[in-house]
Amino acid sequence: MSNPVKILLAEDEPSLGQIIKESLETRNFEVLLCADGELAYATYKRENPLLLVLDVMMPKKDGFTLAKEIRQENPDIPIIFLTAKSQTEDVVQGFNLGGNDYLRKPFSMEELIVRINALLKRGDYENGTEIIKLGDYLFNFKNQTLILNGQSETLTHRESELLHHLIQHKNQVLERSFILKKLWGDDDFFNARSMDVFITKLRKKLKDDPSIQIINVRGYGYKLIF
Repeated sequence: MSNPVKILLAEDEPSLGQIIKESLETRNFEVLLCADGELAYATYKRENPLLLVLDVMMPKKDGFTLAKEIRQENPDIPIIFLTAKSQTEDVVQGFNLGGNDYLRKPFSMEELIVRINALLKRGDYENGTEIIKLGDYLFNFKNQTLILNGQSETLTHRESELLHHLIQHKNQVLERSFILKKLWGDDDFFNARSMDVFITKLRKKLKDDPSIQIINVRGYGYKLIF
């Protein structure tokens, strides 16, 4: 069996935290359970986990504040928020602070495990996997090229970054404000128009495989389907 994947779980409800911990440990995860945000931050610094599962409402330091601090140090570590909140603004805030996924309580353990595994697989793109299969295409993120039937097409840096994020969130909505702030630095009107242009360019470059679609989810973002 491979070495357990180390996950930091910050959850202040003892019974729920223990249930999550025990369930994940049966799936070959090593779980570092913390009951408040300050302990979670100290544990993160000491243990270097590969993924964070953060409850939003915690004593001493809430999950959003904790995620913001960690994101300043590590822009790539996957973060899943757990929350009893259901308002759209809270979801958007979580994504804007660098969250990769969001689960509302109550949730099934199977759903959490599926999402954890999906994020860890996405991390392969960051950790040395240069060639990504995208329908009939091969996408070389490092070299910024799309390859189809042996023919290579060079992407601009921004096209490559945008496509990379779409692939990381394939079959999910890539929130518009999040990606604008991530790649353009601001989600103002002019940057939004610029991103629309880049989406159009990517659609044209992927048009030879009709199974690949970049769908505009009106008022929210884009979804890559393949």
